[in-house]
Amino acid sequence: MYNASGLNDKEQCLKEYAPLVKRIAHYLKAKLPGSVEIDDMIQAGMMGLLEAASRFDELRGAQFETYAAQRIRGAMLDELRQSDWLPRSMRRDMRRIEQAIHKLQQQLGKSPTETDIAAEMGLTLAAYQQLLFESRGAQLFYYEDFHEQDNEESFFDRHELSNEPDPLNLLQDERFRTALVEAIKDLPERERQLMGMHYEQEMNLREIGEVMGVSESRVCQLHSQAVGRLRARLKGH
Repeated sequence: MYNASGLNDKEQCLKEYAPLVKRIAHYLKAKLPGSVEIDDMIQAGMMGLLEAASRFDELRGAQFETYAAQRIRGAMLDELRQSDWLPRSMRRDMRRIEQAIHKLQQQLGKSPTETDIAAEMGLTLAAYQQLLFESRGAQLFYYEDFHEQDNEESFFDRHELSNEPDPLNLLQDERFRTALVEAIKDLPERERQLMGMHYEQEMNLREIGEVMGVSESRVCQLHSQAVGRLRARLKGH
Protein backbone atom coordinates (compact mmCIF):
# COMPACT_ATOMS: atom_id res chain seq x y z
CA MET A 1 0.00 0.00 0.00
CA TYR A 2 2.93 2.33 0.62
CA ASN A 3 5.93 3.19 -1.47
CA ALA A 4 8.58 5.90 -1.57
CA SER A 5 6.18 8.41 -3.07
CA GLY A 6 3.43 7.77 -0.52
CA LEU A 7 0.11 5.98 -0.96
CA ASN A 8 -0.31 4.38 -4.35
CA ASP A 9 -3.46 2.34 -3.88
CA LYS A 10 -6.39 4.68 -3.26
CA GLU A 11 -8.96 1.91 -3.43
CA GLN A 12 -7.22 0.04 -0.63
CA CYS A 13 -6.86 3.29 1.30
CA LEU A 14 -10.61 3.97 1.07
CA LYS A 15 -11.39 0.45 2.21
CA GLU A 16 -8.98 0.51 5.14
CA TYR A 17 -9.92 3.94 6.44
CA ALA A 18 -13.67 3.92 5.70
CA PRO A 19 -14.38 3.05 9.39
CA LEU A 20 -12.45 6.17 10.40
CA VAL A 21 -14.64 8.29 8.11
CA LYS A 22 -17.81 6.78 9.57
CA ARG A 23 -16.58 7.24 13.14
CA ILE A 24 -15.86 10.93 12.59
CA ALA A 25 -19.17 11.42 10.76
CA HIS A 26 -21.20 9.85 13.56
CA TYR A 27 -19.28 11.80 16.19
CA LEU A 28 -20.12 15.11 14.50
CA LYS A 29 -23.67 14.03 13.66
CA ALA A 30 -24.41 13.53 17.36
CA LYS A 31 -23.94 17.28 17.82
CA LEU A 32 -26.13 18.31 14.88
CA PRO A 33 -29.85 18.49 14.10
CA GLY A 34 -31.65 15.55 12.53
CA SER A 35 -31.92 17.36 9.21
CA VAL A 36 -28.21 16.74 8.60
CA GLU A 37 -27.84 13.57 6.53
CA ILE A 38 -25.17 11.21 7.79
CA ASP A 39 -24.62 9.90 4.23
CA ASP A 40 -23.76 13.41 3.02
CA MET A 41 -21.18 13.76 5.76
CA ILE A 42 -19.68 10.36 5.01
CA GLN A 43 -19.47 11.22 1.32
CA ALA A 44 -17.71 14.50 2.12
CA GLY A 45 -15.40 12.62 4.48
CA MET A 46 -14.47 10.10 1.81
CA MET A 47 -13.53 12.98 -0.47
CA GLY A 48 -11.35 14.32 2.34
CA LEU A 49 -9.76 10.88 2.68
CA LEU A 50 -9.00 10.78 -1.05
CA GLU A 51 -7.42 14.21 -0.81
CA ALA A 52 -5.32 13.03 2.13
CA ALA A 53 -4.18 9.99 0.14
CA SER A 54 -3.19 12.11 -2.85
CA ARG A 55 -1.25 14.64 -0.77
CA PHE A 56 0.23 12.28 1.76
CA ASP A 57 3.98 11.75 1.47
CA GLU A 58 6.41 9.64 3.51
CA LEU A 59 4.36 9.38 6.72
CA ARG A 60 2.95 5.95 7.49
CA GLY A 61 0.62 4.01 9.75
CA ALA A 62 -0.66 5.98 12.72
CA GLN A 63 0.91 9.12 11.34
CA PHE A 64 -1.18 8.85 8.19
CA GLU A 65 -4.33 8.18 10.24
CA THR A 66 -3.78 11.39 12.20
CA TYR A 67 -3.24 13.36 9.01
CA ALA A 68 -6.23 11.73 7.29
CA ALA A 69 -8.51 12.42 10.27
CA GLN A 70 -7.74 16.13 9.97
CA ARG A 71 -8.52 16.15 6.24
CA ILE A 72 -11.69 14.08 6.71
CA ARG A 73 -12.98 16.29 9.50
CA GLY A 74 -12.16 19.44 7.54
CA ALA A 75 -14.09 18.17 4.51
CA MET A 76 -17.12 17.43 6.67
CA LEU A 77 -17.05 20.87 8.29
CA ASP A 78 -16.81 22.47 4.85
CA GLU A 79 -19.92 20.51 3.84
CA LEU A 80 -21.73 21.76 6.95
CA ARG A 81 -20.78 25.35 6.20
CA GLN A 82 -22.06 25.04 2.65
CA SER A 83 -25.29 23.41 3.83
CA ASP A 84 -26.01 26.26 6.25
CA TRP A 85 -27.31 28.38 3.39
CA LEU A 86 -29.67 30.72 5.24
CA PRO A 87 -28.35 34.28 4.63
CA ARG A 88 -26.98 36.16 7.61
CA SER A 89 -29.65 38.85 7.21
CA MET A 90 -32.34 36.20 7.58
CA ARG A 91 -30.65 34.81 10.68
CA ARG A 92 -30.60 38.30 12.16
CA ASP A 93 -34.32 38.63 11.49
CA MET A 94 -34.97 35.24 13.07
CA ARG A 95 -32.99 36.27 16.13
CA ARG A 96 -35.08 39.43 16.41
CA ILE A 97 -38.18 37.24 16.35
CA GLU A 98 -36.68 34.90 18.96
CA GLN A 99 -35.83 37.83 21.23
CA ALA A 100 -39.36 39.22 20.96
CA ILE A 101 -40.88 35.81 21.68
CA HIS A 102 -38.56 35.23 24.64
CA LYS A 103 -39.40 38.65 26.12
CA LEU A 104 -43.15 38.16 25.69
CA GLN A 105 -43.03 34.66 27.14
CA GLN A 106 -41.42 36.08 30.26
CA GLN A 107 -43.98 38.87 30.47
CA LEU A 108 -47.12 36.90 29.63
CA GLY A 109 -46.21 33.52 31.08
CA LYS A 110 -47.50 31.83 27.90
CA SER A 111 -46.81 31.61 24.18
CA PRO A 112 -47.45 35.01 22.58
CA THR A 113 -49.74 35.32 19.58
CA GLU A 114 -48.59 36.55 16.17
CA THR A 115 -50.23 39.90 16.90
CA ASP A 116 -48.32 40.16 20.20
CA ILE A 117 -45.01 39.39 18.50
CA ALA A 118 -45.63 41.81 15.64
CA ALA A 119 -46.47 44.60 18.09
CA GLU A 120 -43.37 43.91 20.18
CA MET A 121 -41.25 44.16 17.02
CA GLY A 122 -42.98 47.35 15.92
CA LEU A 123 -44.37 45.71 12.78
CA THR A 124 -47.81 45.32 11.30
CA LEU A 125 -49.17 41.78 11.34
CA ALA A 126 -48.80 41.59 7.55
CA ALA A 127 -45.16 42.75 7.72
CA TYR A 128 -44.40 40.24 10.47
CA GLN A 129 -45.95 37.39 8.51
CA GLN A 130 -43.94 38.40 5.44
CA LEU A 131 -40.79 38.28 7.57
CA LEU A 132 -41.73 34.76 8.67
CA PHE A 133 -42.24 33.71 5.06
CA GLU A 134 -38.88 35.16 3.99
CA SER A 135 -37.26 33.21 6.85
CA ARG A 136 -38.79 29.95 5.60
CA GLY A 137 -35.38 28.27 5.66
CA ALA A 138 -35.17 28.73 9.44
CA GLN A 139 -33.40 25.90 11.26
CA LEU A 140 -33.44 24.89 14.89
CA PHE A 141 -29.62 25.10 14.80
CA TYR A 142 -27.31 27.27 12.73
CA TYR A 143 -23.67 26.41 12.08
CA GLU A 144 -22.67 29.62 13.85
CA ASP A 145 -24.37 28.33 17.02
CA PHE A 146 -21.34 26.09 17.42
CA HIS A 147 -18.98 29.09 17.76
CA GLU A 148 -18.52 31.25 20.80
CA GLN A 149 -18.96 34.98 20.30
CA ASP A 150 -15.65 36.79 19.80
CA ASN A 151 -13.93 33.43 19.53
CA GLU A 152 -13.00 31.93 16.19
CA GLU A 153 -12.49 28.50 17.70
CA SER A 154 -15.10 26.04 16.45
CA PHE A 155 -17.34 24.06 18.78
CA PHE A 156 -15.89 20.93 17.18
CA ASP A 157 -12.33 22.16 17.69
CA ARG A 158 -12.85 22.01 21.44
CA HIS A 159 -13.72 18.30 21.35
CA GLU A 160 -11.12 15.63 20.69
CA LEU A 161 -12.32 12.59 18.75
CA SER A 162 -12.78 9.68 21.10
CA ASN A 163 -14.71 6.43 21.26
CA GLU A 164 -15.17 6.83 25.00
CA PRO A 165 -18.55 8.27 26.08
CA ASP A 166 -18.46 11.43 28.16
CA PRO A 167 -20.98 11.05 31.04
CA LEU A 168 -21.40 14.83 31.37
CA ASN A 169 -22.11 15.22 27.64
CA LEU A 170 -24.54 12.30 27.73
CA LEU A 171 -26.36 13.91 30.66
CA GLN A 172 -26.46 17.28 28.93
CA ASP A 173 -27.78 15.68 25.75
CA GLU A 174 -30.53 13.94 27.71
CA ARG A 175 -31.47 17.20 29.41
CA PHE A 176 -31.59 18.92 26.04
CA ARG A 177 -33.82 16.23 24.54
CA THR A 178 -36.16 16.49 27.53
CA ALA A 179 -36.26 20.29 27.23
CA LEU A 180 -36.94 20.03 23.48
CA VAL A 181 -39.83 17.60 24.04
CA GLU A 182 -41.35 19.95 26.62
CA ALA A 183 -40.87 22.95 24.34
CA ILE A 184 -42.66 21.19 21.49
CA LYS A 185 -45.52 20.22 23.82
CA ASP A 186 -45.94 23.89 24.75
CA LEU A 187 -46.22 25.09 21.15
CA PRO A 188 -49.65 26.38 20.08
CA GLU A 189 -51.71 23.44 18.83
CA ARG A 190 -51.49 24.20 15.11
CA GLU A 191 -47.73 24.69 15.23
CA ARG A 192 -47.31 21.51 17.26
CA GLN A 193 -49.36 19.57 14.71
CA LEU A 194 -47.37 21.10 11.86
CA MET A 195 -44.03 20.08 13.39
CA GLY A 196 -45.33 16.55 13.96
CA MET A 197 -46.53 16.19 10.38
CA HIS A 198 -43.30 17.63 8.96
CA TYR A 199 -40.67 15.90 11.09
CA GLU A 200 -42.40 12.72 12.29
CA GLN A 201 -44.67 11.90 9.36
CA GLU A 202 -42.24 13.48 6.84
CA MET A 203 -45.00 15.37 5.02
CA ASN A 204 -43.95 18.29 2.83
CA LEU A 205 -45.32 21.79 3.33
CA ARG A 206 -47.83 21.50 0.50
CA GLU A 207 -49.28 18.30 1.96
CA ILE A 208 -49.46 19.89 5.41
CA GLY A 209 -51.27 22.89 3.93
CA GLU A 210 -53.88 20.59 2.40
CA VAL A 211 -54.48 18.87 5.74
CA MET A 212 -54.66 22.16 7.67
CA GLY A 213 -56.72 23.92 5.00
CA VAL A 214 -54.21 26.75 4.51
CA SER A 215 -51.80 27.79 1.76
CA GLU A 216 -48.26 26.46 1.54
CA SER A 217 -46.95 29.97 2.22
CA ARG A 218 -48.97 30.05 5.45
CA VAL A 219 -47.43 26.74 6.49
CA CYS A 220 -43.99 28.29 5.83
CA GLN A 221 -44.89 31.18 8.15
CA LEU A 222 -46.11 28.87 10.92
CA HIS A 223 -43.02 26.68 10.60
CA SER A 224 -40.67 29.66 10.91
CA GLN A 225 -42.62 30.90 13.91
CA ALA A 226 -42.52 27.46 15.58
CA VAL A 227 -38.74 27.32 15.07
CA GLY A 228 -38.47 30.80 16.58
CA ARG A 229 -40.48 29.71 19.61
CA LEU A 230 -38.33 26.63 20.11
CA ARG A 231 -35.07 28.52 19.78
CA ALA A 232 -36.33 31.15 22.24
CA ARG A 233 -37.44 28.46 24.70
CA LEU A 234 -34.21 26.47 24.41
CA LYS A 235 -31.92 29.47 24.82
CA GLY A 236 -29.11 28.38 27.11
CA HIS A 237 -29.22 24.72 26.12
